[in-house]
Amino acid sequence: MIKNNIEAKMLRFYMFMFCLFPSVVYGQVKGGLIGSVSNEEGQTIAATLTLNPDNHLIAIESDGSFKINDLYTGTYTLAITRIGYKSYTQSIDIKENETTHIRIILIKDEHALNEVAVTDKHIQEDNLISTINSAMPVTVITRRQIELMGSRRLDEILKEQTGIAIVNNIARGNRSVGVQLQGFSSEYVMILIDGQPMVGRNGGSFDLSRISVMNIERVEIIKGAASCLFGSEAMGGAINIVTRHGALQTQGAASLRYGSLNMLDATLEGETPFASNRGEASLSANFYHSDGFNVNSRYQTRGTTVPPSDNYTLQGRVRYRLSKNTSIGASGRYGLRESVMTRGYGSDTYKDDMNEGDINASTYLNTSYQNGLQSLSRFYFTHYTWHSKIIWDTGALGEQSNFSQSIFRLEQQFAYNRITDLSLTSGFGGTLETMEDQLLGDVPSMKNGFVYGQAEWRLTNHLQILGGGRYDYHAYYGGRFNPNLGITYTPAHFVTLKAAFGTGFKTPDFRQRFQIFTNPLVGYTVLGADIARTQLTAMQEAGQLSELRNYTFNKLQQDGLQAEQSNTFNLTATIAPSSTWQVELSGFYHHIKNQINSFQVATAGDGQMIYSYLNLPKVNNKGFEASFSYRPLPDLDLSIGYQYLVSKDLSVKDSILTGNWPYYTLRNPTTGETFRSETSDYWGLENRSRHMANLRVFYNYQPWDLGLTFRLNYRGKYPFEDANGNYYIDRFDIFVNGFLLFNASIEKKIFKKHLTLQVTAENIANYTDYLMPGQLGRVVLAGVTYRFFKEG
Repeated sequence: MIKNNIEAKMLRFYMFMFCLFPSVVYGQVKGGLIGSVSNEEGQTIAATLTLNPDNHLIAIESDGSFKINDLYTGTYTLAITRIGYKSYTQSIDIKENETTHIRIILIKDEHALNEVAVTDKHIQEDNLISTINSAMPVTVITRRQIELMGSRRLDEILKEQTGIAIVNNIARGNRSVGVQLQGFSSEYVMILIDGQPMVGRNGGSFDLSRISVMNIERVEIIKGAASCLFGSEAMGGAINIVTRHGALQTQGAASLRYGSLNMLDATLEGETPFASNRGEASLSANFYHSDGFNVNSRYQTRGTTVPPSDNYTLQGRVRYRLSKNTSIGASGRYGLRESVMTRGYGSDTYKDDMNEGDINASTYLNTSYQNGLQSLSRFYFTHYTWHSKIIWDTGALGEQSNFSQSIFRLEQQFAYNRITDLSLTSGFGGTLETMEDQLLGDVPSMKNGFVYGQAEWRLTNHLQILGGGRYDYHAYYGGRFNPNLGITYTPAHFVTLKAAFGTGFKTPDFRQRFQIFTNPLVGYTVLGADIARTQLTAMQEAGQLSELRNYTFNKLQQDGLQAEQSNTFNLTATIAPSSTWQVELSGFYHHIKNQINSFQVATAGDGQMIYSYLNLPKVNNKGFEASFSYRPLPDLDLSIGYQYLVSKDLSVKDSILTGNWPYYTLRNPTTGETFRSETSDYWGLENRSRHMANLRVFYNYQPWDLGLTFRLNYRGKYPFEDANGNYYIDRFDIFVNGFLLFNASIEKKIFKKHLTLQVTAENIANYTDYLMPGQLGRVVLAGVTYRFFKEG
C-alpha cells in the first residue's frame, strides 16, 4: 500500500514537471568566446571559470578548452581559478557578430592549497553583501563536495562540518530539530537563501531537512556574530544557501535515488539562456520520501521517533539584462512537507498529523554606473504555515495547532570600489513581520528598520582591515548598533593571522513573548513571558496550581523579556608552507548577556509542569577549532577537523558560590548520597559536547571520472537532562555517550559524463541511541543521474 502511494505521488510529480519544462528549456547555442587554459610549461589543465556580471560558472576539463556561446555585447570580467595556482582575472569586450579568442596561462602558487572563491562582490546580481569577506571565520561548502557526499537534505551536509551539530529539542517533541554552531543553539543562527532570511521554527529550531540540496551552488557558514550583516537572528552565526544560476546553454538533469527506509529522492531541473543570452531562466523540482525510523523500540513499541514524510520542492529563477549596465531578476521557492507519525507507548497509540509549507519570493533591480557605484534594489517576501493535530487510536481528536508567519522586506544596497585598495558596501531597509496563531489570538505585528555599512581596506600587501556596523531599530525594543572589525596580517608568505571582533543583538520572538503551548502527551505547558504573570496569577486565584515557584515567578518582570546581546572574539592562524598541506587554528569566545532560557515556574493541579522564559545574566561559549588539510596527489584530499567547546551559564556558578537553593546540593540518585556543591561540579549547558572531530577523504580521479569519499564523524558525550533536581548539569545527571559515525560514497560518470551512477552509505556501523531520537540507523542508497546537454 505504501509503495503504491509513493508510485502515485512520483507519477504526479513527473507529469507536473514535464508539463513545466518545455516552457523553460529552449533556445539554441551560438558562438561568442573561445579559449584555453594552460600552465607555464604549456600543459593544458582543468580549472574553474567565472564570467561576470552574469555569474556564469564553468568547470573547464583537463584539455583546458572552453567555449561560451551567444554572449550579449558588452564588457565582462573573466576569472580563472585552480588549486595550486594564482587566480587570474581579465576584462573582455564582446562585440556583435564576433568570436573572441583568448589563451590563459596560470602561474603556480605553492601556498594556494584551497581554491579561492572568485566572487567579485561589486558585480553580483542579487546581493552586494559578500559573506565570504565577513570579519568572522567563514566555511564554504562547494557544489562538488555536496555531489560527492551524495547528500539529499541540507542537514546531512552540515552535521559533518567542524563545530556544527544537528540536535533535537526534546522539550518541543521529535519534530523540533535544529543546528548548533559553536555552542549557539538554532534560534541564534540565521538561515538565509541568497542572502534573504527564511522563517519557520519549531520551538526556536529551524529544521534544515526541509531544504533539498538541489540547485545549491554553495553553502556559506559564518561562525560567530553576524548581526552586523544580517540582523538580530544572526547573533550566533549565519548559514547562507547560494542557489545556482548563470545558464550558458540549454541543459537539464533528471536524478533518482532509492534505498533504506523506503527512502526516495527524485529531482528534475533545467536551465536555458534566452533573448540572445540577455536573459536566463532555471527551474527545478524535487520529491523526497522517507518511512522514518524508530531508535526507541524498547519503550516506543509502535511507530517512529524520526518522522516519516513526503517533501515537495519547486524552485525557479529568472534574470534579464535590460541594458549593458542594468539587469532585473526574480526567484521563487515553494516547499511542502506532509507527515503522519504513529507513536505507541504501552496500550496508548496516537497519530501526529502535520503539514508545513513555505514560500520564498524575491525580485531585484541591479544598476552599475560609470562612476563605479553599483545600486541594488530588492524586495523579499516569505510565508510559512504549520498545521498539526493529534488523533488518538479511538478516533478522538487531541491538540490542534495552526500557525503562520510572514515577512515583507524592502532593501536598498550600494557598493563602490573605484578607490584603489578600498571597497565600500552600504544599505538600508525595513521589515514587517506578522504572525497568526490560533492559541494566541490577535498578535501585534513587528516592525524594524536597519542601516549598515562595511569597508574593506588593504593598507599594505601584508595588512588588511575590514570594519563596519549595522543599526537596527525595533518598534518594541528600540535601537541597537552592532559593529564588527577584522584584521588580517601576513607576516610571511605562508602565514596568515586574523583577529575579529563583533557584536550580536537578538530581540525576543513571538513564541517567547506570547505563546500558550501545551503538550498533553508529555505533560507540560509553556507560557510566553509577556503573558505568564497574568496567566499564573489567574490560575492561582482559581485554585488551579499545586505549586508556584516564587523565586522564578518573581523574576518574571512586568515589562517582559530583555533583548539578548553578545560579544564575539576570534583569533585564527593559517600556516601553508606548500601547496600540499595547510594547518589552521582558531580560538573563539562568545559572551552572551540576557540569554533567554526556559524555566519551570509552577505546577498545575493535575501535575503538569508550567514553564516560562527568563533572561540569564551571563553565558559563555568558548573553545577552539583545529583543522589539517593534506593533498598528497592532485586528485586526493585528506582533512581532519576538531573542536573543543565549553558552554556555561555563569549565574549557575554564582548560585553555587552563594549557596542558593537548590544549587548548593549535589546528590547521587543511585546511592542517595548528598554532597556540598563546588563550582567544579558544574559541567555546562545541555546538548553541548566538549569534543567533536571529523576525518574526511575525498578522491576524485578525473581520468576515470571516478569519485570516492570516506568520512568519520565523532561527537563526544554531552548532557541530556538534570536527574537530581539541583537545576544544573553535574556528573550524576543523564549524559548521551560519545559516538562515531562512518559514511562513504562512490560515483562513476559514463557516456561522456551524461550519466552518473552513485552509491552512498551512511552510519555504516548502524549506531543508535534512544536519547538521540533524530539519529537514523544504517542507510544505503543507489542513485542515477542523467544530464541533458549539448557537447562541444
